[in-house]
Amino acid sequence: MSSGVLTIGDLSKATGTKVETIRYYERIGLLPAPDRTSGNYRAYGKSDLGRLSFIRRARDLGFGLEQVRELLGLSDQKQRSCEAVDVIARDHLADVDRKLADLKALRRELDSIIRRCGRGTIGECRIIEALAPIDPRH
Repeated sequence: MSSGVLTIGDLSKATGTKVETIRYYERIGLLPAPDRTSGNYRAYGKSDLGRLSFIRRARDLGFGLEQVRELLGLSDQKQRSCEAVDVIARDHLADVDRKLADLKALRRELDSIIRRCGRGTIGECRIIEALAPIDPRH
């Protein structure tokens, strides 16, 4: 829109965020309730675009909603030390490292199961055998 006012569709296209996700972010308070036009349509401005872009980037990096909320609150305090931001980012990095370690272990296990596959019949399949529940009677 030429007046600097963005519709929810404009905001969606500009950030690659689904309209329903934008509404959800408004409901949970990550985005402020927008102004309304005379026709009662949502009317967003540049600050909303910037805030949603920030949220979108943080989510793309895997930050959880509460972490995003904290980061947004901290981003408004320009003169404050960034130590709290650093703590949030380091905690998130530690979570990513844990998930990577879990995924590597999962990959090793799957690789091991697949390598044992003799490509015979289903009755002889080591993959199916590895997935089958253990019979407590045996």
